[in-house]
Order: sequence, then structure tokens, then C-alpha cells
Amino acid sequence: MTELERKQDRAPIPAGWEYASAPESREIVRLEERYGLFIGGEFVEPSSGEFQPSINPASEEPLAEVAYAGAEDVDLAMRTARDAFENGWSDLPPSERAKYMFRIARILQERSREFAVLESLDGGKPIRESRDVDLPLSAAHFFYYAGWADKLEYAFPNRAPRPVGVAGQVIPWNFPLLMLAWKIAPALAAGNTVVLKPAETTPLTALLFCDVLRQAEVPPGVVNIVTGDGRAGAEIVRHPEVDKVAFTGSTEVGKEIQKAVAGTGKKLTLELGGKAANIIFDDAPLDQAIEGIVNGIYFNQGHVCCAGSRLLVQESIYEPVISKLKRRMGTLRVGDPLDKNTDVGAINSQQQLEKIKELVAAGEEEGAEIFQPACRLPERGWWFVPTVFTNVAQSYRIAQEEIFGPVLSVLTFRTPDEAVEKANNTPYGL
Repeated sequence: MTELERKQDRAPIPAGWEYASAPESREIVRLEERYGLFIGGEFVEPSSGEFQPSINPASEEPLAEVAYAGAEDVDLAMRTARDAFENGWSDLPPSERAKYMFRIARILQERSREFAVLESLDGGKPIRESRDVDLPLSAAHFFYYAGWADKLEYAFPNRAPRPVGVAGQVIPWNFPLLMLAWKIAPALAAGNTVVLKPAETTPLTALLFCDVLRQAEVPPGVVNIVTGDGRAGAEIVRHPEVDKVAFTGSTEVGKEIQKAVAGTGKKLTLELGGKAANIIFDDAPLDQAIEGIVNGIYFNQGHVCCAGSRLLVQESIYEPVISKLKRRMGTLRVGDPLDKNTDVGAINSQQQLEKIKELVAAGEEEGAEIFQPACRLPERGWWFVPTVFTNVAQSYRIAQEEIFGPVLSVLTFRTPDEAVEKANNTPYGL
């Protein structure tokens, strides 16, 4: 390939070009009509008797009914995890634990296409992201921590690492399977057992993961998946059998969990909100910088707290940066998450869409200038046009609060010190 061909290959697609659709087939995924709770190596009916549909955000189509756990269900899962911990798993040689984890990793690789399609169906993210990011990283986490399982004494010299016990884990909707891997893989490597609750809007890949656990012959009770809303999460946090709480989600809920755990002796890790900033200085390669911004905030719809929903631009290059950014936004393709040409998929839920609309309306009311490229949204489903705000003040809500959508706020600075000060001027720890 010549240098000219390489440049053309990297060049953004001109606005107005039409693409033939290239959808990934749904046929590879086989969903049950109704899912119970995965406790003790099998699906059980919830004592609560409550089921709710998991919705495809791109079409508002119910995909499957999912059990909502109550207090009795969480108690059963906790006692099952405790029994598995005390009667086998914690005493298993680390190299044997690693074998189970290696099996999980290999199975995830083998079934990656199936999981990627389901992740996009249930969560609304483009298949390119599910296929090329979420699944490879999920498998990689299990491979990585499987390698650590029998080497923990080297990680902690002159200490005797030992498992904590039962880990209660609550994860959000933005990276359902990858968050599951982040939580479960290190817990298993260290000899702990798990009760995990996925987000109520994206439970299906966690439920499909239960089939991976059975396929890998993980002992019953080592990993338990209880689905439901915040009520189930609160029961997990408060349960006396929990030795360690791991939560990823909003700062507000994280504070409540911290209060609930205080004084109980339970270990706690919290991964909470953020308002990360991309910072462009006047010596930056602008085209590369624009691609980095687009990849962070639009391709993943701002679904990670480190996505860079603020852009700080040095004043001397402000105009060319905004011009290039707007041009690039005009080439983004919004639509079917299963279409391999799609750049921006559906918003995860109606509730999340309303939050995005509220914050965007607040940005306009406070005086920011809004730009949205011409974009025809599908008639059904939950969608939002890629958006950039300019003339944004540091005090505006869009510059201070998490949006979790394809919305970017642009601020300017003159000196590096000012850039750092503005980047750090949010309520978030990131």
C-alpha cells in the first residue's frame, strides 16, 4: 500500500455517502423466554415471584423476562456462596482455580460472536465496540487473573495472601460483560466466591455467562448471579454474609453504600462517577486528536466515566479544532447497533435518554451554543443525535455532571496551569 493509499484508508468518510447495511445476524443468539436466578449452579425461580422484561433499546422490543430478586433470594445466594467458599473453593490449590479460569477465558473466546451480538442487542452499543473491545477484553481479564492465581505470594512478598470470603458485586449497564469480568476474575483468582448483580437494563450477557460457568464446570455456588433493580443491590450490600462489597456506578449510590458498610468490618471498593477531560495543546496533531475525541465520546456514546465528555482546547487553536470536530461529526452514522457500519448506537434506556435530554436542555438554557449534525434517527427506540456544546462556562451543568451520552462540552484555556485547574474543577475523583 502506498503512502497516499494509507492516508485515504485513514481518512474520514465524506458526509452524504450512503452505505449498504451490514447487520450481524441475531440467529447466533438463543434466548430463553424467561430467566430465573442463577444460584448454586442452576437457575431457580425467585421467591419474590417478580419478573421484568429486558428491552432492546434500538427497537423497544422485549428480549426476555428476567427475575427480580428479593431479600429471600439474596439470602439464599449468599448462604450458597458461603457454603461453596467454606467447603472446597477456598481450599482448592491456586493452580486448580486457575484451570477453571482459563477454561472460562477460552470459552468466552470461542463464543465471542454470540456474546457480542447479545451485548449490542441488550445494551444498544455498536457491534464493532462489543466485538472488538468488550469481548476480547473480557476474555483477556480471565486469562490475566488466571495467571496470577498461583503467584499471589510474589505480588505480596513476605505475606501469606488468603481469600476474604464472599464478595458481593454490583455492576452498571455501560459495559455489562466487561464489568462482570473485572469483578469476578480477580475474586476467583484469590479464592473468593461471588454473588453478582448486573444492571436491571442489561442482564442478559450475565445470564448467558452462567452457561459458560456450567460449560467450564465451575463448582456450584462459586459464582451466583442475581438479577434485579436497586433493591437487590441494597440487599447484597447489607447482607451479613458479605465480606467484601465491590460497586461500580454513580457517586450518589456509592456514598450510600459507604454509609451502609461503615463500621461493619466489610471490605469495600468503589468505582464511581467521573467527568474526564481531553486536553488539546497548540502543538498537538489535530486530526489525530479529533479521532481520539470521537472514539471516546461518540463511538461509545460517552458510556464510560473516562470517556472525555469535556474537551479543553488551547485558545490559539480553538477555531480549527471546532471546525474539524464538526466536520467529523457530520460523518458519524447513527443507527442499528448490529450494523457493522454504525458509529453511534441506541441509548441504553428511556430513563437514560430523559437524563441526557434534561442536561442538554440545561446547557442551552445556561447559554451554551449547541451543534448537532443533520441526522435522521430511527422511528422506534431510544436515540440521541451526537452533540457538541461550545461557549461553555465551567459552572454549567453540562461541564460538571456526568451525561453518559454522545454529548461533548468544549472549554478553552490559555496556559497549562489553567488547563489542569479546569480539568480538576469537578466534584468527581477521577
